[in-house]
Amino acid sequence: MTSAYEDVPFSELLHRPAVTTRRLDAVRALRLRRRDAGDLALMRIDQLESDTTVVDFTARLLTGLVRTENIDALRQALPEALPWSTFLPPEDIDVLISELVATARGAVALDNLSPIALLLTQWRHSAEIYADPSLLAVLTREPEGDLGPAPIPEATE
Repeated sequence: MTSAYEDVPFSELLHRPAVTTRRLDAVRALRLRRRDAGDLALMRIDQLESDTTVVDFTARLLTGLVRTENIDALRQALPEALPWSTFLPPEDIDVLISELVATARGAVALDNLSPIALLLTQWRHSAEIYADPSLLAVLTREPEGDLGPAPIPEATE
């Protein structure tokens, strides 16, 4: 079994590209560390395609589970996959599942997994609020309570 990734200085790829890329025989990807910018990943296209196939399968499986009578099994399994989901109210679990299925299907169709990561981050932050009684009290205080989505700021010139 190969490890997930290996850290490599970006300069190593520039100075010894053949030797550096051969390391992909032993790992799924190389994390190219850069000093003045975000790190990059280098992987074989067959690995990327395999990862995409797995995500596509998972999205379709989730969709199938939601459409059938297996939704209860999915609700029970969710805390195993997302331990923080235990802090969400029961009615929010169904919303999370519905949004996750729709977002996963759309993200796979676009070959862009970022929307899934963003959705999970947003829901994790919601769980953090529910897990902290004092924070929940501040954010749901009467008379205003939850004010809904924040408006998009106007563009400045």
